[in-house]
Amino acid sequence: MQKRGLIAFWKDYDRELYVKAAQLADELGYHSFWVPEGWGYEIFQLLTEVALKTENIQLGTGIVNVFSRSPALIAMSAATLDEISDGRLILGIGTSSPNVIQGLHGQTYSKPLTQTRDVIRMTRALLAGKGAHEAGAKLHDYRPFKLEMDPTRREIPIYVASLKQKSIESIGECADGWIPTFWPFARLHEGHEWIANGAAKAGRDPSEVTTAPYVSVIPTGTADGKKRAAEIIAFYIGGMGEFYRNLLTGFGYGDVCARVVEVYKDKSTRRDAWKQVSEEMIDALMIAGDPEYCVEELQKKAADGLDLPIINLPPKTPWPIIEMFIRGLAPS
Repeated sequence: MQKRGLIAFWKDYDRELYVKAAQLADELGYHSFWVPEGWGYEIFQLLTEVALKTENIQLGTGIVNVFSRSPALIAMSAATLDEISDGRLILGIGTSSPNVIQGLHGQTYSKPLTQTRDVIRMTRALLAGKGAHEAGAKLHDYRPFKLEMDPTRREIPIYVASLKQKSIESIGECADGWIPTFWPFARLHEGHEWIANGAAKAGRDPSEVTTAPYVSVIPTGTADGKKRAAEIIAFYIGGMGEFYRNLLTGFGYGDVCARVVEVYKDKSTRRDAWKQVSEEMIDALMIAGDPEYCVEELQKKAADGLDLPIINLPPKTPWPIIEMFIRGLAPS
């Protein structure tokens, strides 16, 4: 049976609705429920509420940025939530973006790869009972502070959201999972090669690293599903800066990206930008169509290396539809 996770949308977050979603996912045997963080609710408090109202489902931070909290505070928060949830936390981390880190949190966005590795080092060290000065952190000198608590687990799984080669290789060296976004399913093997390179440096088995991509599944019929998928892709290409545009250009979709950007930049034509997204790109990045097709495709994608698809819950959607969505894609 394929493991599956669910993740809520960070914007317009309905706290009570998503608690209900997590409870239902727990009953139906989903592997994990992930909570996002942008500039709204705070992630560890949200997951604490979910932890107290569920029993078995694992709980993921999707994601904690590595700049707005110190490495030690991330470790302390992880240890605390892991205790409250009785050992069910997956710590998902990532670098976010300069706009968010500098413009919202007032922190310097510098050396993101080293900062990410320092968070992993500090979390590993403090959970293991070592002092902060023994973590091997590179960006600061730490004194011999230790956690004055007995962690529920001495090791907590750490997943990293990353799309660049050096950081993906770093996952192979020192993390437990890789969370890619807008990475073509059929090209995941390229990221796996980078993970294997990093794992070889550390003498690790790359198969120990879980690939857990965010996956959009839109089971609303072929025509409507494809349209919605195209709208999402067009927004990320045209409205989210150059990052995803460059990523997808690197995968051979440069012509599509250029057309989307051209239409999107003019507010009078922006609503039609989705029409520039090719069906090939939709099928490469998303699963959209009739419900039965979506369920079958989700299962087939395991062959591409989706160890743990983290399925995006549809945003701004009433509970009856959310419930049907969760039941329809349940791993059983």
